[in-house]
Amino acid sequence: MSRAASSRPSDLPMRVQDTNRMSMVYTTPQSKQPSFGKLSMAKPSSVTSERRTSFFGARSGAGMPRNSTMSGFGGTEKIKDARPLHDKSFVQQCIRQLHEFLTEQNYPGTLSTKTLQSPSTKEFVKMFEFIYRQLDPTFEMPNSKVEEEVPAILKALRYPFVLSKCSMYSVGAPHTWPQALVALMWLIDNVKQELLFSDFCEDSNNIEEGPEYNRLFLDYTSETYAKFMQFEDSFDDEDDAFLTKLKKLYNVDEPLLAAMEEKHQILSAEVERLEKESQTDRLMTKRMERVKLQADLKKLQSYRSSLDTFMTNLENKDSELNDELENTVGHLETLKHERNELQVLLQNQKFTPADVERINREKRELQQTISSLSESLENAEQHKWNEEIALAKLKEKAELKLTEYHKLARKLKLIPQTAENACGHDFEIRLFESGSTVQHKSQIQMLLRKLISDVEEENSRLSNLKLSLEESNEQVNSNIMDKSNDLKQIKEQIRKLDERLDCDMQELAREEQEWAAEMESVENHRKLLEKKVNFGYDEAVQQLKAAQQQYHLVLQEANEERRTVANNLASVFTTAANHLSITEVSFKCVCIE
Repeated sequence: MSRAASSRPSDLPMRVQDTNRMSMVYTTPQSKQPSFGKLSMAKPSSVTSERRTSFFGARSGAGMPRNSTMSGFGGTEKIKDARPLHDKSFVQQCIRQLHEFLTEQNYPGTLSTKTLQSPSTKEFVKMFEFIYRQLDPTFEMPNSKVEEEVPAILKALRYPFVLSKCSMYSVGAPHTWPQALVALMWLIDNVKQELLFSDFCEDSNNIEEGPEYNRLFLDYTSETYAKFMQFEDSFDDEDDAFLTKLKKLYNVDEPLLAAMEEKHQILSAEVERLEKESQTDRLMTKRMERVKLQADLKKLQSYRSSLDTFMTNLENKDSELNDELENTVGHLETLKHERNELQVLLQNQKFTPADVERINREKRELQQTISSLSESLENAEQHKWNEEIALAKLKEKAELKLTEYHKLARKLKLIPQTAENACGHDFEIRLFESGSTVQHKSQIQMLLRKLISDVEEENSRLSNLKLSLEESNEQVNSNIMDKSNDLKQIKEQIRKLDERLDCDMQELAREEQEWAAEMESVENHRKLLEKKVNFGYDEAVQQLKAAQQQYHLVLQEANEERRTVANNLASVFTTAANHLSITEVSFKCVCIE
């Protein structure tokens, strides 16, 4: 029996620890629906099935407040969503898990990670229908009002958070897709839990439908309800006793349960560790490492290719040096042979002192010639260097002047050739250009003179235009003065009209005050009449009540008199009848005698 159905109010806090105190391993397999602490399906069920699931699932019995506005699931309190919906790594992790689940379950539609980044409402409804069919194969999504159907199904499944109907119109938006995505992940967790325990629940006998379970549960309910009616909120002893009886009824193996619980703790720790590792995005880390290794591999390959090129160059240089060495050795042998021949020739040749003196004199003359030529060469090179320096200075000055010219020409919009004042002519001067500089200069001067004459003509035309505009301006100013005088007259008329309007408004205000006073007097007169009418009505009502009371008194007296008359008549009739019977008896006796 649900404690929420009681009418006795209570302000005690909700004790959800009673439901959390039981471990998942103590739950009982069922053939229809496992109650391993997970949320039950929102299907129409009997009172017996609701009673069964309330003990192991969202129990509303012992340990919860009576007539409270809060409940274990689906209460009026809005639970704050602590999941990091705005964390991109968390969203990407959920998208990968959704993609893996849909791939494993053979999702019929087109599926890719890019589509899951921002799916349309139609795609979201298809995925939701596919996942929900894992729980209920007979489910069919209606063609209309799917925006209302999906939140209603999640609410019926006791989804702890609110998925608004408005968010279903734009599921793929950045601010709504994370909420819809985590709702799908919650539904996938339920599907995985259903698949995990489906094999275990298929072959089990439906013991909870039998009389043993019903008797135990009725005993437990009666005991807890009796304590509940005595204003007790703690049912720990009854819970322990009921759990012990259930263990005996289901032949629970305690060592196996302990081993399963220890295994569950180990698996939970492993899952938590894997979740922490997955939050660091190991795949992205491995991809970065792969990119780094690929970069290192490319560097090594390039270094290896450079080494191979360097080795090839060294081999080529080695072969060239070997060839050069062979040529040098051959040339050396030739020079040795020539030196030997010259030595032999020198030994065989005989010079006279006149020949030696003549050779020395020629040698000195040649040396003097070489020194004079060297000095002339140095002088020529120095002169060339001085001329180059002077040319560079002249070139720098010319470039400065040319830069100033080009700057002034750009200000005057003469450069480039397509400028406004260029008129299709090229006013740009280029240094060291082929052609005569004087001819180019005369051409530019002629164009500039023509441009100056055009500018002077335009200036004179603009001056004449300025004079005409000044005359027009003076005329306009005189018109403005006339209009300002007219405006002053109009303002004076407006002021007079405003004063007249103020007078009229004051008159209207005075009339309104008079009307208000008259209305107030009429209202007072109406209230007085209403008071008199009410007073007369009250008197009439009192008279009516008095008449009714008098009528009831008269009616009561009449009834009393009628009752008295009836009693008197009854006694008279009784006396007459008795007398008649006595007379008959006496008459019979007389006749007999």
